[in-house]
Amino acid sequence: MMSRVLAPTLPDRFWRALRRWALAWGRIVYLGAVAMVLLLSPSSYGPAARRRLARQVYLDTVPILPGFTLLAALLSLVLTRIVVVTALSYGLSVYALEMVIRVLVLELIPLTAALFVAMRCTIPGGVRLAALRQRGHFDALRSQGGDPVRMELLPRVAAGMFACVTLAALSCVVALVMAYLGVYGFNLAGLPGYTRMFGHVFSPAVTLVFGLKTALSSLAVALIPMASAMHDSGDTSALDSELGGLARMFAVLLLIEVASLVGNYY
Repeated sequence: MMSRVLAPTLPDRFWRALRRWALAWGRIVYLGAVAMVLLLSPSSYGPAARRRLARQVYLDTVPILPGFTLLAALLSLVLTRIVVVTALSYGLSVYALEMVIRVLVLELIPLTAALFVAMRCTIPGGVRLAALRQRGHFDALRSQGGDPVRMELLPRVAAGMFACVTLAALSCVVALVMAYLGVYGFNLAGLPGYTRMFGHVFSPAVTLVFGLKTALSSLAVALIPMASAMHDSGDTSALDSELGGLARMFAVLLLIEVASLVGNYY
């Protein structure tokens, strides 16, 4: 008689899922630590490594810079107009511009930049990295004495972080300019009050939280898709592995956003 294959019980499925979860996060933490050490190591910036890094930074930043700048400008104009008109209708116009700066620059722009870089650069880069691994490129590098983490992972992570920080910084400047133009128009009459309000909003504590939020978001979108592509998914399919990587990235971004809100307003 043929023996029947028993379906895994609920506890078995739970422990398998827990093991996969712990293994995936362990790999992300490990690769993140390795990437940070390599980024701070002078040996990672030899002539060949600098060329690879410069090329990857260019490919991940320059093509998406004009489009995201235009998107940030349009978003700033639309949001400024909505907030100003709404504040005027409730007699709260004195708070309108400060509300725009807090919502747009402190919260929306860094998150939008991180998601834009993830969708346009790091997630496709992770797919290409996984294709290189499946074709045996990593094994070929190891047989020649090369390190796939240093030669393939590190330039992509560094370029993703650079692109995210660059887009966030540039779009914040664009948002500040467009918010001023949306309220005061093309004159300098409101500049003294605008600079005072800007200094009031960006206190040292808020600036520190903003910088940490931008840095951590850039690290999350640059590292997690790459870490998910560096290893086989075990007993899960490739689609499940990619979806799991996306879910982990969005979960980290959500935690960073919640932490920044707590730091700014509590």
